[in-house]
Amino acid sequence: MSGCLILSVVTLNTVFAQGAIHYRLGGWNPPWGIEFYVDHLSAYMLVVVTGLSLIAAIYAKRPVEGEMPDRVALFWCLYLLLVTGLVGIIVTGDMFNLFVLLEVASLSGYTLVGIGRGPASVAGFRYLIIGTIGASFYLIGIGYLYVMTGSLNMADLNAILPALYSTRAVKTAFVFIVVGFSIKIALFPLHAWQPDAYTYAPSAVTVIISTAVAKTSTYALIRVLFSVFSINFIHRILPVFDLLCWVAATAMIAGSIFAIRQTNFKRMLAYSSIANVGYIVLAIGLAPATRQGLTPAVMHILNHAVIKGCMFMAACAFIHQFDRGDIRRFDGLGRRMPWTCMALLLAILAMIGMPPSAGFVTKWYLILAVLEAEKYAFVAVIFVSTLLMIVYFWRLVETMYVRPTPVAQNADIHIEEIPYSMLVPCVTLGVLTFAVGVAWMSGVLTPVLDAVNTTFGLGAP
Repeated sequence: MSGCLILSVVTLNTVFAQGAIHYRLGGWNPPWGIEFYVDHLSAYMLVVVTGLSLIAAIYAKRPVEGEMPDRVALFWCLYLLLVTGLVGIIVTGDMFNLFVLLEVASLSGYTLVGIGRGPASVAGFRYLIIGTIGASFYLIGIGYLYVMTGSLNMADLNAILPALYSTRAVKTAFVFIVVGFSIKIALFPLHAWQPDAYTYAPSAVTVIISTAVAKTSTYALIRVLFSVFSINFIHRILPVFDLLCWVAATAMIAGSIFAIRQTNFKRMLAYSSIANVGYIVLAIGLAPATRQGLTPAVMHILNHAVIKGCMFMAACAFIHQFDRGDIRRFDGLGRRMPWTCMALLLAILAMIGMPPSAGFVTKWYLILAVLEAEKYAFVAVIFVSTLLMIVYFWRLVETMYVRPTPVAQNADIHIEEIPYSMLVPCVTLGVLTFAVGVAWMSGVLTPVLDAVNTTFGLGAP
């Protein structure tokens, strides 16, 4: 994993220094051969996914040995296969190859969820059925494109499709592909697989699928929307971005309302993730109409992955240490697990949007995009969603820090932190929830945003 991260950083530097990387497998030129293509967005995503996969792998050792001691080897085989599929999705420049690698990652994910105990097998089976439906939608879409163009290479399709934009087959392909990816990213109301998968999956699995897996599918949606189709197609031929914005707004409110109703911490975080998918999709929907371009979406892919990764690590730590998954039983944890709870508190503040956290930067740039697009209703949606976040996260903070513990007030409470192999990754992500926000605000990562927007013809002229 560490080798993958190092190579990803080297790749990102190479892309900035020399431009996009093209690699044709076996020397076969597309469309006959498969091309790997790495531009600024895919190089950025490689660093995000491999970095989070490494942190999750370090965290996973003790939970895996504790929860499924007889399946340790199986877990790591599936984990490596999952990361391989995710990396392949990011670097491929071929639509069908993307489908193959999507299935490699998905099948690994289904199995990782299902190897848990109790209801995990049912959750994994539901994930399998609904995920397969999403993949089938995508496959049907690329089938239509192949019939019309005779090519599956993304660059070829981008060049050929403009002459075919008015055909029903191309419009149908676009709808199938968008719906397929909407299922994969759990966009409300196509989210039915996610709450159970996040709730019942083994601890280490929850961390990786809530960060790297979800964000890679979001990347694939962005790649197809802006690399295969064009802004002209979406504006003139099939104007669906306004619809995407309203679906995203619904997800932001509905996900937060469902989160308020939950008492299981992991399930609450699952619905919170559905709300945050709405933030990313809203940013995608606004991208062609504003000078911000894809800036809020690209930001929140990293920001949400870091924040939610820290939260799920804390949730799984409570289960590992005290077998507590119900928020109502978290009284006293702030004193018994001070470092874990501190990391969780940082993540909560970042999710709500306290400056200068990563969550604050996302909401700031998203509001700028909304105001520039003159879609003022979405400002109210962001505000209401944030208030709802405060409601369900405050209940958590109150239970951990404010509610009296069952023991006598003058009794000693012993610190019982998780092992360092779990604590260090959790605290690291907790610190990153603010460090990443500072990096965005200071302009350290601005070259990535400018390069991504330039690649897709978005943002300021």
